[in-house]
Amino acid sequence: MSFRDLIDLASERLGASVRYATDDFFAEKENLLKPHKAVWKEHEYTDRGKWMDGWESRRKRTPGHDFAIVRLGAPGVVRGVVVDTSYFRGNYPAECSFEACALPPESDVDALLAAEWIEILPRSPLKGDSENEFAIDAPYAVTHLRFHIYPDGGVARLRVHGNVVPDWHRLGGLRNEVDLAAVEHGGEVLTCSDMFFGPKHNLIMPGRAANMSDGWETRRRRGPGHDWVIVQLACEGVVRRVEIDTAHFKGNFPDTASIDDGGDRELLPRTKLQADTRHMFVDALRDLGPVTQLRLNVYPDGGVSRLRVYGTATENGRKAMVTRRVNTMLDDRELRRVCGSPEWVRRMMAARPLDDAFAAADEIWASLDAQDWLEAFAAHPRIGEKKGTAWSAQEQSGTAAATDETMNALASANAEYEKRFGYIYIVCATGKSGDEMLAMAWQRLTNEPEDELRVAAEEQRKIIHLRLMKLVE
Repeated sequence: MSFRDLIDLASERLGASVRYATDDFFAEKENLLKPHKAVWKEHEYTDRGKWMDGWESRRKRTPGHDFAIVRLGAPGVVRGVVVDTSYFRGNYPAECSFEACALPPESDVDALLAAEWIEILPRSPLKGDSENEFAIDAPYAVTHLRFHIYPDGGVARLRVHGNVVPDWHRLGGLRNEVDLAAVEHGGEVLTCSDMFFGPKHNLIMPGRAANMSDGWETRRRRGPGHDWVIVQLACEGVVRRVEIDTAHFKGNFPDTASIDDGGDRELLPRTKLQADTRHMFVDALRDLGPVTQLRLNVYPDGGVSRLRVYGTATENGRKAMVTRRVNTMLDDRELRRVCGSPEWVRRMMAARPLDDAFAAADEIWASLDAQDWLEAFAAHPRIGEKKGTAWSAQEQSGTAAATDETMNALASANAEYEKRFGYIYIVCATGKSGDEMLAMAWQRLTNEPEDELRVAAEEQRKIIHLRLMKLVE
């Protein structure tokens, strides 16, 4: 598959924007991300010179070069870029390069200029009036690109193709019902029978379609059969409801449609459609259990503006998203929240790409020595203490309803535990009441030190699992 078949992460429809440019004297930086192809106006001039449909800086008369900073519409792994220099013939840059970073999407320009950037495409030659394609091999999920041109000049359009890696914290978490097909959640259109009038990825774009061109539409079928499109869901999930929207398709909507899992299992039986209508299906859906992809069949042909597949991720689906998150981390900040052992974090980062983040976490944790375990223990607040991270507070929420007597007893148990074993009392507190944690503390005080270290390490392993899941919740 060509990287150009993937989503354009720098699409304005996803919310991408050009946040900064060193210079855009001749043509505005915002032109870089316009959705349509660049156009040429033969005799069009402005008070600054020839009108150009792109980003163009003035001729540089000082050392250095120009660059622009682009905020992607969705965080993701960049697989390739297209630097389109259409109509820039004597004024295109000689070379370009790209750097990337991962910051909150609302970061201001000062934060972006001060960010730590990593190179994802070294300095590379450009051709004028051409679509310059560059494949990129960088496995990180990033939010911003710094696009360098050497030394100056004009670029008509920039396309950044890749795979969306959602920040589920900001999207509400994977335990809620979500649109599993949505591009911003990581859904992808894998293939289709035809897309003569409308690209396949339009089907899962945000919002309702703006017009008839903003949907998936096939040519008129003149032979037997029907058209279809296959959508890869963000992760394995159970479908609860489906929406098929034929907005703006009035004389060219499909007569009927059905949905299956790409095989013999039918989710939605063949159903009559209407023109320019949002069709909602709940009761008509069959229970297929967990699915990872769906095929929308349209009979015999026509256009659909949007497909929404609302459902809940399975546990396997959530775990797969954790593994994807870990594999695409640009740095180890999130893993340091998961476990306070620097060695565990280092080995997890070094072991990527992981097939299963949870299995790798267990294997690495078990391989550490006692000192590494103690470092992880020390990163936690004592049970019952009103300090620590938001995750710690959430995990110890069972102490919120505890009586003063229980809390005082916990403080005494903590002190006795540390005196006997030399480190704080570690327990996987999620779902446990203050009284339960107190009873466990007194019972564990009877253990021999070697046995108790292994018990504490097992509690820490459980905490690691819970915190890994929090990466997508």
